[in-house]
Formats: sequence, structure tokens, C-alpha cells
Amino acid sequence: MPTALLQDRALITVSGPDAEHFLQNILTVDLEALKPGEAKPGALLSPQGKILFDFLVSRVGENGFCLECRAGVADDFMRRLMLYRLRAKAEIAKADQGLVAISWDDDSASSETDSSWLVDTRFAGGAVRRSYGEAVGEGDLAAWHAFRIAHGVAESGEDYQLGDAFPHDVLLDQTGGVGFRKGCYVGQEVVSRMQHRGTARRRVLLVSAEAPLPAPGTELTADGRPVGTLGSTSGMSGLAVARIDRVKAALDAGKPILAADVPVALSIPDWATFSFPEASPAGAEDA
Repeated sequence: MPTALLQDRALITVSGPDAEHFLQNILTVDLEALKPGEAKPGALLSPQGKILFDFLVSRVGENGFCLECRAGVADDFMRRLMLYRLRAKAEIAKADQGLVAISWDDDSASSETDSSWLVDTRFAGGAVRRSYGEAVGEGDLAAWHAFRIAHGVAESGEDYQLGDAFPHDVLLDQTGGVGFRKGCYVGQEVVSRMQHRGTARRRVLLVSAEAPLPAPGTELTADGRPVGTLGSTSGMSGLAVARIDRVKAALDAGKPILAADVPVALSIPDWATFSFPEASPAGAEDA
């Protein structure tokens, strides 16, 4: 079973008698549905519904939570949490060493079963597990990168920029990162409106090509018109956040989609429940 040590992650703990109530009122993820031994995705949004911080959250003891996020934004994330804390009885701290180990395997039966490992719920069947505070050696980061891309799991920094995407854009609505039955949280009105009206146009798609893909951030175009932006890549495979209506229009018209000068094919991850629109109105603009 392959493993890797993620060097660019940080761990923030929130603990105390009000920790769950405090976090439940500001984060997208429904903490009431979070089971011990799980690491679920979530986000803290702006009032306009854009993702300010993304993370994986897990339970720690009876009244604690661990938020795993990118190391480069951890201090800003902590400051934002403290801004919202007000009088809540919750302590917020960052671990001195945010050591994150990861193991993965398509065969869930052979996955790590030690109780210290958390199931990363973004991946079906318990295929990915994470552990905090345990070194496993450097492992194979390139193989992990390729595995995540192949499963259509996007992360900020590599696939999209914080402050520039809605939860639906990066499939948090598909991976359990948004609790649609929970109460209010920051940005909830915008997210709920997109869900109930079915207005999500940008989505994470799988990218494949017959030549090595260009650098992340490369614009995807069809007939000279932008349809999306390339994110993580691994050889001839990658991820992109793209306008599914424009992709569908290009497919229907038989127009090639290019990443720079490399022809690419775009597809929906097989676990996702959304689909390309039946028809793409000409001239549709961003919401």
C-alpha cells in the first residue's frame, strides 16, 4: 500500500464545550454527521459564498476538532476563526508540527486499519486514509498526486484559488463538504440558492490528452473562447475547473478543446451526480 508524507499541511485544533456549536454555525460541513475516525472536507466562506479556506475536519476526543489545511494559509485561517469566536468557549491553536501522513489503495480491504488513521471521505470505499503526527518516510508524492487527480478530487492552491470559487465549482456539494440540511452558516444563502436553482455552471472535470499537459493555470479554449482553467496535472492527465455549458456546446459542435496547443478531452468524474446540460444557451454569461 503506497504512502506519502505531506509537507505542506498544517493542523488547527478547536476544542472546548462550545467548539462544535461554534464551528457548526460558520462552516459549510455538517458536523453532526461527522463520525469519529472520519476526515471530511469543508470550507469557510465569505458572505458572498466564495471559499476563503478549505480543509479536512475530524473529531478529537469528546469536545475537539482538528482542521487540516494548507500550511501557507493556516495563520490567516486561525485569525478568521478567532474573529468569529466572540464569546464561545472554544480554544483555537495550531500544532507546532503539522505532520500529515497519507496512505491509499484502490482495494479498500487492504487499506490501513489502525484506529489512529482517519478515512478521507472524499474517496469512495475508504481507499484513502490520513494520520496526524506519524512519519511514514517521504513516500511517493508523485504517485499520490496522480491518484488524487485520477479520482477528480480538487484542492485549493493547485486546482483553484481561494476567494475565487464557490463550493459547487470544486464539488464540495458532491463530496459531503456542504450540509444542505443544517442551519445557517457564513455564505449559506448563496450556496443554497445555487443548489435549489441548479445554477452551478463551473465544475471540476477530468482532463486527458495524448501529449503532456501544459502548466497548471493554462486556459482551456474552444474555438478561441475560454471554457475553463487547467489545474493539477500528472503527465497526460489533469483536473480543470470548467464551464460545463461551454464544454457541452463545444462537444455538440465538434469543436476541439485546447490547453494551449494540446487537444484535451474533458469528462465528469464517475462518482459525481451532476451531468452536462441538455442544451447550452448561446451567449450565456457568468452568474
